[in-house]
Amino acid sequence: MFVRKMLFYVWFSLFLCLLPPGLGLNVPLSSSRSVIETRDQLEGLITWDKHSMIIRGERIFVFSGEFHPWRLPSPGLWIDIFQKIKALGFNAVTFYTYWGLVEGTQGQVRFDGIFALDEFFKAAAKAGLYLIARPGPYINAETALGGYPGWTARIKAPLRGDDPEFVNTTELYAAAVGKLIADAQITNGGPVIMLQPENEYDTWPEVNNTDFPAQGNRNYMQHVKEQFRRVGNVVPQMVNDHLYQGNWAPGSGLGETEIYGIDAYPMRYDCAHPDIWPKIRWPENWQMMHQKYSPNTPFFVAEFQGGSGTGFGSVNADACNALVNQESVRVLWKNNYSFAIKIFNIYMTYGGTNWGNLGYRGGDSSYDYGAAIKENRHIWREKYSEEKLEANFFRVSPAYLTAVAGNASNGSYVSTDQIATTPVFGTEYPTNFYIIRHADWTSTNTTTYKLDVRTSIGNISIPQLGGELVLTRRDSKIHVTDYDVGGINLIYCTAEVFTWAQDVSGKRTLILYGGAEEVHEFAIDLANMTRTSTPTKPHDTNVKVEKTKFNTLVVQWKVSAERRILKLDDNLEVLLLWRNDAYNYWVTELPAEGPIGNYSSPSKSIVIVNGPYLVRTAAMDGETLRLTGDINRTIDVELIYEPTGKVKTLSFNDETLQGHRNGDGKLTARLDFQTPKMILPDFTSIEWKYVNSLPEIEAFYDDSNWVACENPSTNNPQSLLTSTSLYASDYGFHSGSLIYRGHFIANGEESTLFLNITGGNDFGYSLWLNHTFITSWDGSGEGGGEATYSDTISLPSKSLESGRSYVFTLVIDHMGQDEEAPGTDAIKAPMGIINFDLAGHTQSDVKWKLTGNLGGESYLDLARGPRNEGAMFAERQGYHQPSPPSQDWEISNPIIDGIKSAGIGFFTTTFDLNIPIGYDVPLSFVFANASTTSSSNYRCQLFVNGWQFGKYVANLGPQTTFPVPEGILNHNGTNTVALTLWSLDEGGAKLDGFSLEPEMPLWSGYRKPWSSPQPAWTAREGAY
Repeated sequence: MFVRKMLFYVWFSLFLCLLPPGLGLNVPLSSSRSVIETRDQLEGLITWDKHSMIIRGERIFVFSGEFHPWRLPSPGLWIDIFQKIKALGFNAVTFYTYWGLVEGTQGQVRFDGIFALDEFFKAAAKAGLYLIARPGPYINAETALGGYPGWTARIKAPLRGDDPEFVNTTELYAAAVGKLIADAQITNGGPVIMLQPENEYDTWPEVNNTDFPAQGNRNYMQHVKEQFRRVGNVVPQMVNDHLYQGNWAPGSGLGETEIYGIDAYPMRYDCAHPDIWPKIRWPENWQMMHQKYSPNTPFFVAEFQGGSGTGFGSVNADACNALVNQESVRVLWKNNYSFAIKIFNIYMTYGGTNWGNLGYRGGDSSYDYGAAIKENRHIWREKYSEEKLEANFFRVSPAYLTAVAGNASNGSYVSTDQIATTPVFGTEYPTNFYIIRHADWTSTNTTTYKLDVRTSIGNISIPQLGGELVLTRRDSKIHVTDYDVGGINLIYCTAEVFTWAQDVSGKRTLILYGGAEEVHEFAIDLANMTRTSTPTKPHDTNVKVEKTKFNTLVVQWKVSAERRILKLDDNLEVLLLWRNDAYNYWVTELPAEGPIGNYSSPSKSIVIVNGPYLVRTAAMDGETLRLTGDINRTIDVELIYEPTGKVKTLSFNDETLQGHRNGDGKLTARLDFQTPKMILPDFTSIEWKYVNSLPEIEAFYDDSNWVACENPSTNNPQSLLTSTSLYASDYGFHSGSLIYRGHFIANGEESTLFLNITGGNDFGYSLWLNHTFITSWDGSGEGGGEATYSDTISLPSKSLESGRSYVFTLVIDHMGQDEEAPGTDAIKAPMGIINFDLAGHTQSDVKWKLTGNLGGESYLDLARGPRNEGAMFAERQGYHQPSPPSQDWEISNPIIDGIKSAGIGFFTTTFDLNIPIGYDVPLSFVFANASTTSSSNYRCQLFVNGWQFGKYVANLGPQTTFPVPEGILNHNGTNTVALTLWSLDEGGAKLDGFSLEPEMPLWSGYRKPWSSPQPAWTAREGAY
């Protein structure tokens, strides 16, 4: 397979080289025939209409979570994330591919190692999730250069336009990634069901929004589409229009896609004030806009806010989870359902890590994003459970798939104008859905109301048995009428439906839930039932049951922590749950015959299990139900429902459990949790080796192999302010850090040095003159947080010796490039020295040299990618990798000893781990909280087995915890950890504290991952 791929890439490269200039952009006229031919290839597999997607002949609500494989560089753990997304009740994952990581060297596309996609596709299929591919070439995703390779910053033509100089550079990548995706399409037995060309391509400089897209934009968009078609992609292509103005919708002309989607982030990004909900982006007319722009496709939100990103000097990811929390999921997601949404993707569902400097200038090392699944893969955030409740409801609600949205109004269908209601009307079913929320969606009030709706037995004011319904704080409800439960009509229900199922004997199990202390009521048509009343527990005043006219049974209950099970008939059992209790219930599909296999299908059988921290898979084996999953404490596993009625034994992670029937008649078994015994390293007592990582300030240092900054011009849109270009990108250095050395002959007039430097948000720098430390900027104070900083620096009061050679050494922290709005070329914003002035000299008197990572774009560490290293001496030598030549290095501890003056020290050590088999133990490296203990300004890079997994800025924070996944960290073997400690203070620095800490070990059914590549140190040719 690898050889065939490489031959294809080589062939395509040669083909491009033989093309006349500009021929790579060949835009055909839009053809309806090509669309018909594509749909023909998808016959029986994928189609769609104005209501929903139809996969293998079944209507399906495509419920997707965003997950980027390259943000979890341990491919053996991808199946873990997929299983946790599947356990939510989702049936799809949307993913970006990152051009800049696979074509760091122009002309060499490397989809291998952790960057290979084959394992990603296999894991998705094994978990049973469909994939929506988003290969760009532009992706945004809070990545450096918006996902473009660094070398694109030197292209003169505007990026994302139709100039052949730019377009031709995308061809090799598009062909390579396109072929990989094409091979994994559903038409080839794979999981890919949809593809997005480009990303949020909605604006262009000097083109009004009303005039966008101009012809050049149309040419480019059409070309990107055709790039993927040419290599065999036939699945429908979609768009995410973040301005919601109809761009690229079907029928919009050249560049149009087949399925129109939008994206929205209504909670915005102020994680520092999570209780303050913004009012400026509340969606309220989406159903009308969809009818205007794309009435013949399903309503599709291609990106909806699942959290928010963090940056240096801000707040941590838990604050972003508090902003986009379970309440926002209830209010905003249910508002989306009120528009009859049928394809829904949450950005992000698992965020991961900005390891290896891959993030953009506004982020930090974490891409946790406050998502439902934490960076360390835990799922204890409450919104994970809330999302599970909602997604499972739509799996068992086929009436919604053809329902149409009504209009929201305050006071309609309810007794108060403090509440807004949006009806969603069934078309092929009598079912209606009423989405209830506060009229002021940010309200934290408690509001009581009655619901007035029309049902199959007439108009009803609910509740019928007295009392009122209640909406507490930021909440939303889905009330249903005439809802089908396997042939039994739920005439109305104010409690929310989690799920229901029917076994082979015809017995239905229905699970309803509500918030604590809420009063809920439902009514059932008794026409298909034999029993006309139901027993309740003696003296249970929280449940009322009454048979009314129209042969209807009405049940009202006040929600409490105590579960109630009502056996209303031999064929109907209703579980009444407190919402927080429902969080512990899992709906897990059973495998089916091919071609559906593990993929989701409305027709598949399920089991419902209560108790574990996670249920991953379920399979029937005769009279045994075999479960896999995770626990974090001793629990009772309770089988709520299975389809055969034959299960007598439970197995969990291949351990047979001793079961019994509990008081409710449910098969139950105790599952004991034993805390794993672990020995973790004590970094204060372990032996560390040390080497100076800033030899550049020593008199003996030779920079003859450095790049001389001699380019007299630049293609960069930012004009030069210096006699030669000092832009790092002009010399092939794009990540980590930069070091400049400026040589000059003194004349005795050098009183000041003016510097204008760009390093990305919250960057810092340090400056030396020969061996003398001059100053640092730590990224705080006036100008703090900005990407650029200017300062006039006083040089030593004693004049320099005239006629003598001197050298400035300038270390700059590179925080990543900007993202990109189409046509602005923002990602080309130069990094490094933008301007300088040395008193008493012309600019040409100072001869600058520059280094970044060794080799620049011809980077040496192919396994870890083009952005993993920066300019520091230890990085250029490769000492951050396992087994550096440290035999003769000094013994020194970064916590106890640190470094004694301004400069950069490199520390490395090894330790062993032996985590007990069968346990999933997320581990994180933790720096002591600088906000309370740090007495110095320093920056520290964390390398684990050669992988850069964090940048810690002591004076800014907020990130102090750096999760490192198993596979990068060897849980059963030897590990190398290395630190670059950069003191920005004259007095030096040492770590306030450094440790390796677990978070909530799990006894787990996860698949233990294999190790990612961890090439060890070898002497690097040409290293300086």
